[in-house]
Amino acid sequence: MPHAHLKKDTAQAAVAGKAKLLVLLLAFAWGLHWIAAAIALPEVPPWSLRFAGVGLGAATLFIAARMSGHSLHVPRGERRHVMVAGFLNVAAFQVMSAFAQQYGATSRVIIIVYSMPIWAAALSWLALGERLDKARLLALVLCVGGLSVLIWPLLGHQIPPSIFLALGCAISWAAATVYLKWVKATVAPLANAAWQLLFGFVFITMGMLVFDGPPRLWPLHMPALLAVLYVGVFGVGLAHFLWWAIVARLPASTAAIGSLLVPVVGVIASIVVLGEHPTVPDIVGFVLIFGAAACVLLQPNVKHTEIPE
Repeated sequence: MPHAHLKKDTAQAAVAGKAKLLVLLLAFAWGLHWIAAAIALPEVPPWSLRFAGVGLGAATLFIAARMSGHSLHVPRGERRHVMVAGFLNVAAFQVMSAFAQQYGATSRVIIIVYSMPIWAAALSWLALGERLDKARLLALVLCVGGLSVLIWPLLGHQIPPSIFLALGCAISWAAATVYLKWVKATVAPLANAAWQLLFGFVFITMGMLVFDGPPRLWPLHMPALLAVLYVGVFGVGLAHFLWWAIVARLPASTAAIGSLLVPVVGVIASIVVLGEHPTVPDIVGFVLIFGAAACVLLQPNVKHTEIPE
């Protein structure tokens, strides 16, 4: 019997070790997703980029889920809730983030977008009556401080629209998470993610046809084409599939560290690959917002219900 327990513990440790490695790989997959979008945007309009990226991502996630035997069933009463979340979390987020990157520095957009956990905590307090404990209050103070440091130097000039669009991304992402808590959705996380992507793709397609016309995806130079493929297949589809596999196998705090690594990878890559030069206020703002997100995400016994980006 002791040998059986030892083998079981060894097998569990091996699985956990592989999952932790995947957390690191996913941090790079999502962090580099922003870089790929920045590379594609000079040739691909925002609507077309999100049409292609979310469409490829949804198809990839459905195929991966089917091949791995996951059920994609959504209870009939919850389909409209997944549709609402798909609009907020996929369509609104993806389109606003693409326009934010088009109008402003990718590093600054990433910093502001990843203030999402703080807005989710604030909205949960307002809509669900969840208690704002000391950690969440500290997070709110750090977040407001970080945003103030970022925006203050711009007040003497016209504040770029990328600031408002990035903030809109964070709030839209948070609203989708809180909405699903509010309606007490019971749909399985992987099915939830897949259908949100599909509904989001439908909304993006309608918006593109209304505001921008048919998709403009050809001709493209090879770097832009590869960037679009990366965004859809890896940054959206496979990354979502692996994230929920990891969440099911690792403690919430370990998965949260993976989430916190995403903006770090994204900001560093924007400097190295895109040649951006964050200002001192950008760096101070990032540190404060990162600290705020850590206060929320690294709390013990926190279950991750958000669909990550």
